[in-house]
Amino acid sequence: MYETLTPAVLEFADDGTPWSAPFGDVYHAQAGALGQARHVFLGGNALPRRWQGRERFVIVETGFGLGLNFLATWAAWRADAQRCERLHFVSFEKHPFRAEDLRRAHAAIPELAELSTALCTRWPSLTPGLHRLWLDDDRVVLTLYFGDALDGLGRIEARADAFYLDGFSPARNPELWSERVCHQLAALAAPDATLATWSVSGQVRRHLAYARFETEKTPGYAGKREMLQGRYTGAATGATQPTDRRAIVLGAGLAGTSIANRLARLGWKIEVMDAAPGPAMGASGNLAGVLRPLPSLDDNRLARLTRAGALAGRQHLEALDGTDHPARWGATGVLHLARDPVHERRQREVVEAHRPPADFLRFVDADEAGRICGWPVALGGWWFPRGAWVNPPSLCVANLVHPAIRTRFDTAVDTLERTTDGWCLRDAGGTLVGEAPVVILANGVGIRSIAQASPLPVRSARGQVSHIPATDAAPPNTVVCRLGYVTPAIDGQRCAGATFTVDDEDTALRAADHADNLAKLDFILPGYAETVPDTHGAGRVGFRPASPDRLPMVGAIPRPGEYASDARLDAVERHPGLYAMSGFGARGLVWSSAVADQLAAELNGDPQPLERDLREAIDPARFLIRRARRSLLGKDD
Repeated sequence: MYETLTPAVLEFADDGTPWSAPFGDVYHAQAGALGQARHVFLGGNALPRRWQGRERFVIVETGFGLGLNFLATWAAWRADAQRCERLHFVSFEKHPFRAEDLRRAHAAIPELAELSTALCTRWPSLTPGLHRLWLDDDRVVLTLYFGDALDGLGRIEARADAFYLDGFSPARNPELWSERVCHQLAALAAPDATLATWSVSGQVRRHLAYARFETEKTPGYAGKREMLQGRYTGAATGATQPTDRRAIVLGAGLAGTSIANRLARLGWKIEVMDAAPGPAMGASGNLAGVLRPLPSLDDNRLARLTRAGALAGRQHLEALDGTDHPARWGATGVLHLARDPVHERRQREVVEAHRPPADFLRFVDADEAGRICGWPVALGGWWFPRGAWVNPPSLCVANLVHPAIRTRFDTAVDTLERTTDGWCLRDAGGTLVGEAPVVILANGVGIRSIAQASPLPVRSARGQVSHIPATDAAPPNTVVCRLGYVTPAIDGQRCAGATFTVDDEDTALRAADHADNLAKLDFILPGYAETVPDTHGAGRVGFRPASPDRLPMVGAIPRPGEYASDARLDAVERHPGLYAMSGFGARGLVWSSAVADQLAAELNGDPQPLERDLREAIDPARFLIRRARRSLLGKDD
């Protein structure tokens, strides 16, 4: 079920210290947040000394609050000439502040102004789940879990070198200091992990001891006599870090260029190969696509993944805007009209039950929907203010602009051969065209021709979109969806569609499909099709790799085999160094950034940006497990 967030409200005690009325406690020591952060959390974990000379250092914090511990840590990292190459900071917050409240609170500490501005500018929409912010040229990575830490700690994958135990006092918020939380922290500990907290509660010390943390009291900050430092003494596994960071990516569409971009930004050397003469020549070559989530009342995995994908996609587009090679996109918002009165009622119920932030989603009635899109409509629906249209080819090109990415077009790969050092790639004539320790198959429906990918049930979905002449002033000036979609005018034409037919290999534009798209357009905006001039069926056909469960297939490719009906995903044998980015279907724009971040984190051994159940939901091996369970029940595959 959806975890409705109740944002914190910035209040102050009589002495000006930030205060929480619901918890009856202050957010930091009266003597000063910055001093407390430096003495208790940085000093208590022997920082910055412990991160010096390291490639990566990971901090996990139990309560983000006003973010002052993070800002103090970031400032210390910046000031340290021997700092680690990349700092990961993972934090949890059940009641996050809005960006404007953070700005107000941070104004009291002018020396953090630059970092505060960077944080607040990128502050995510207050929706539940994990949010990843890339800061300081991608060298500082903030991963925020908005929701209850008791749930979130068990959902993340990270190896923490240091823990900041912060939050309201154990007397005010006992669950955050419970034995369960301490054991969850232990499960995240890397070898020699340390911890620090201002609390010296006897019960907290006992809970930490049960979880194999050895603690001691040390002098506290300002007027507080003591604080707590600790070290994890139990068995711990460190995060793996690849020594040879080279990969070949097959495919230069949204999937391939997204993973290439993310890995390159993490320091990998990437070679992107495509059989076409340039990027985005396949399913990613449409004039425009739609970036928006797909909510549900039960907040199922599809809803959560599309939410994560839409938010990550928007963040990536905004990051590219700050480069010399931005993508083409329009922050017009997306209006998703109800299909019928029953559907309209369900859409309203979702918004009423979830109470999402207005900058993410709100329900609008028919009158307001008509004003938004500039056309009279009979029903209301969902309004996504941060939804957008995106030109996929420009995004693919922008993704490839990195000095660590080399492209090779007109290069077809027919077979893969495993060697002691990785993979050899050969063309149809047997000629070696490349070799690398890691290969990522992101070549659309072409993945079906690679023998090692045979366990993946990828199907080809033909999609035809119609191009309609339009002026910039003509409505709609936002994306409108309703069993189809129509975009604003882009380069003198708008996109409408699209069809979705599986196992249909016809490459030609079809009049019947164009008529179907016009019928969808008339359903979206009644009477609009009558204003459309005869375009003689102008448009584009693409073939998209589709998944049986509508979720992408991202991760290590499984070997064929027989598995027990109760087998877990980690029991499935994989091809070492071989990964898939496939099954995007019609949601390439929605999935690409989020799942690229996920796969890159997995390959690089970093804290991962998707919750555990979502990672399992996109694991390519899930189909082998399901096949084993269906076999036990006597069902066909």
